[in-house]
Amino acid sequence: MTTLPVYPWRLAPDGLATRRQLRALGLRPGGQDVVAQVERPRRRGPLVAYLYRIDLARPVRPMTARRAAALAKANAARRWCPTCRRDAGYVIPASLGMCTPCAYPDSGQRAA
Repeated sequence: MTTLPVYPWRLAPDGLATRRQLRALGLRPGGQDVVAQVERPRRRGPLVAYLYRIDLARPVRPMTARRAAALAKANAARRWCPTCRRDAGYVIPASLGMCTPCAYPDSGQRAA
């Protein structure tokens, strides 16, 4: 097992980028391994971001009509409450597993 080079936050060498930075350039890692990491110090332990080589990154795959439809369907499914079977109008939190009125029925009566 090899250890990755660690750079301080914002001091990574040129030619390396995080996933978000690659995405902003219209690229994706494309199956390459992580080559380094950057760490941002904080009290609870450092924040870590992995770095990839830009020259080995591949272009982002274009969004097709079928992929867009599948994504819209998946996002719509996250809005439906399994308890009351209505569209909540927002993505239902996984921690609740249902819309807020179903999770806290008493609090809606107090507000009325």
